[in-house]
Amino acid sequence: MGPMTQTVRLTQLAHGGGCACKIPPGDLEEMVRGLTGGDWPTLVVGLDHGDDAAAVRIEGGTAVLSTADFFTPVVDDPYDWGRVAAANALSDIYAMGGTPVLAINLLGWPREILSGELASEVLRGGLDVAREAGCPLAGGHSIDSPEPTYGLAVTGVGDPDRLMRNDAARAGLPLSLTKPIGVGVLNNRHKATGEVFDEAVATMTTLNAAAARAALDAGVQAATDVTGFGLLGHLHKMARASGVTAVLDRAAVPVLDGVRASLADGYVPGGSRRNLDWVRPHLAADGADELELVLLADAQTSGGLLIAGEVPGAPVIGELVPAYADGTTLVVR
Repeated sequence: MGPMTQTVRLTQLAHGGGCACKIPPGDLEEMVRGLTGGDWPTLVVGLDHGDDAAAVRIEGGTAVLSTADFFTPVVDDPYDWGRVAAANALSDIYAMGGTPVLAINLLGWPREILSGELASEVLRGGLDVAREAGCPLAGGHSIDSPEPTYGLAVTGVGDPDRLMRNDAARAGLPLSLTKPIGVGVLNNRHKATGEVFDEAVATMTTLNAAAARAALDAGVQAATDVTGFGLLGHLHKMARASGVTAVLDRAAVPVLDGVRASLADGYVPGGSRRNLDWVRPHLAADGADELELVLLADAQTSGGLLIAGEVPGAPVIGELVPAYADGTTLVVR
């Protein structure tokens, strides 16, 4: 962070951290019901199935992808927070198989509480990750805000016939996950205690670019990234949109070190419990205890790609089967 002295912990200024501050999925779906905007002839992907970005087809056969993602601090270090927020926003483009080509900053800053120097560190973190992605980050918009908030609006491009979508998963395919889960729990502990979890920061700042390329090379047609609705929430959305049921092998799901111990010690994000409550009516989970289910529903920030297919280096965590007649979209074994 350089020579400056930071006297305020950023996470203490946020009611929720990272993607855990998302509006709960059930509330969000009710808000946007009927507002999908899907009647435009050039719209390739809209809001209908909860995809990661919107896509329109333009002249020349290119799909232009657009997304925005921003949130309150997930870690106290402003530079790391900027890096995490930028990687998370770029991930929505990668999750659909696109290439980011331009990003702009979205910043809310409590000027009477936090210095401009800290804001510069956040922006520097975002710029460094955008450079790593080969994506220009230029300008944006800022407001004076009671809570610090940061993220990006990102434009990308892709092949409209090769976009990875939420509704294209098919029975018989394996499920793969490219990053371990549990950052929500560790971020919750960080906020409460100030402990720094370097492995969590490392995974949150890792771009999903290589994973997206591997998925496209493998012919994958369905993928999403695992963020605020947790593994179970995003898997439920994919299974529901695709008309299949997902069978998850909980022992195969990669988990960051220290997560289970932190759960046992009571560091459970409220957003993770809300995620579990949302999917519970669609969940069959005989044999899994409550804490294990909370972990599987843990609200991730800048999580990995959840892929209907196999890619090198990503563990297979389950499979897709024909839809259960009773409406069950998730089976945890």
